[in-house]
Amino acid sequence: MTWSIVAHDPATGAFAVAVTTCNFAVGASCPHVRAGVGAVSTQSFTNRYLGPAVLDGMARGLPPAAAIEGALAGDDGRHLRQVHAVDRFGRSAAFTGANCVEWAGDYVATGFSVAGNMLAGPAVVNDTVAAFTINAGMPLPERLALALDAGEAAGGDRRGRQSAAMRMITTEDFPDLDLRVDDHPEPLAELARLLAIWRRDRAPFLDRQPRKANPTGYVDMEAIEAAWKAAGLDLRFRR
Repeated sequence: MTWSIVAHDPATGAFAVAVTTCNFAVGASCPHVRAGVGAVSTQSFTNRYLGPAVLDGMARGLPPAAAIEGALAGDDGRHLRQVHAVDRFGRSAAFTGANCVEWAGDYVATGFSVAGNMLAGPAVVNDTVAAFTINAGMPLPERLALALDAGEAAGGDRRGRQSAAMRMITTEDFPDLDLRVDDHPEPLAELARLLAIWRRDRAPFLDRQPRKANPTGYVDMEAIEAAWKAAGLDLRFRR
């Protein structure tokens, strides 16, 4: 009941998942990312335990295919699962259970994979792949958004649309980008709107937040107050 794309950008070290479905709050269950390790989406009667298990396997050095196989080994519902992943070496793998609802399938390539079920047809996956490929060189979040748009134009989820999400991590233990559209008549359009706001209001200031390279972050009160004043805000820190 979902299709998604997982990707790795070797230039930035980023891992990301973009996903959409005709179900509520897909971002709460499908996407999983871990800095320096990889990205996973677990979908089709989702077992949320599979995402961390696959990431743990890849962190131990397993290639994605082996990590997925190991995670599914103890899952009696694996015939209903769909899982795909990419690691820090750009290796990708996908598993589509034998009983996933048609149309169901996946595509794996160096640096990314696409997988979906309950889709209008194979063109959803094929066009998602084509759009992601042709837009190489774009920033990863925008590239992912365009890829999902192409899949939607090809028919998307055969039941309709409801939610979408995008999660991206680079160097930290928490995502640089974590956007969710939980319930919306046009979730991909809303995701694109939120992404534009993130690009304008959040992305330029990520390096000012507490990070491994600078655990304190940016705390120059005078400079921060000057920026508030320039923006027309009457705000001051307590002294």
